[in-house]
Amino acid sequence: MELGFPGLPIRYVECPRDAWQGLGRFIPTETKAAFLKELLAAGFRHLDLASFVSPKRVPQMRDAESVLAALPPPQGRTYLAIVANEKGVRRALTARNLTAIGYPFSISETFQKKNTGRTIKESWPLVERMRAVTRGRLDLVVYLSMGFGNPYGDPWDEEAVVVFAARLRDLGVREIAVADTYGVAGPERIHRVLARLVDAFGAEGIGAHLHSRPDPAEVRAKVDAVLDAGVRWIEGALGGVGGCPFAGDALVGNLPTEVVLPHLVDRGYDPGPDLGRLAELAERALWLKARYA
Repeated sequence: MELGFPGLPIRYVECPRDAWQGLGRFIPTETKAAFLKELLAAGFRHLDLASFVSPKRVPQMRDAESVLAALPPPQGRTYLAIVANEKGVRRALTARNLTAIGYPFSISETFQKKNTGRTIKESWPLVERMRAVTRGRLDLVVYLSMGFGNPYGDPWDEEAVVVFAARLRDLGVREIAVADTYGVAGPERIHRVLARLVDAFGAEGIGAHLHSRPDPAEVRAKVDAVLDAGVRWIEGALGGVGGCPFAGDALVGNLPTEVVLPHLVDRGYDPGPDLGRLAELAERALWLKARYA
């Protein structure tokens, strides 16, 4: 559908960091920066592009500062990096061009320990300190990982998501994205969880980071579930690269941008990037995956 009027606003976050972090071979810094510049030239305005974590755990991200320094100033765009501890926050605060940090906070106790080395109880004061030191300097996004269920048998229900979000709001965290880390949530569950959050807090500052098999109909159904719940912040990656190592299904990955964005336009939204560039950029993303796997 060609819009004959300005599309409705929506935030679409492209996630090359998520696409790259699991690749076995190191992507040269200049190659990362060149791809990110292509995304900016194509009109992407919100990028999850780096992480400040231990290079022993995620060696692909050891050049985060250099990648950021190679980019043009954000000038109203979002450049986000993931952090897992206070050392990561300190690095983020001195990084050139960075505008936001994201902290993965799991509703699953097991995954929180695996992913950050902290219990849920130990993570709450860390988030509070993050909010205090970044205020006025960097935006803070909290990703509620395992937000639609988990593979460990840890307790989960929709109310738990609302309780976590309420406590984060009490700490002053305004940006909360629910992540389907396990990659199993269908459209009905996605809609129920997000609708509960929108009912409780309003849609502002609520996002969805989902995973899916590459079937376009499945992807569009999940996007519809997000939109119909009232959420206007969606994340994905070109080619569907990256995603969920916990899913037990090698085909589960990030929502493929080249499927999501045309569907958003069909629904009357303006995600920003040039749709005519998507096929080329998706091919480039898949080439990087194959070259550096």
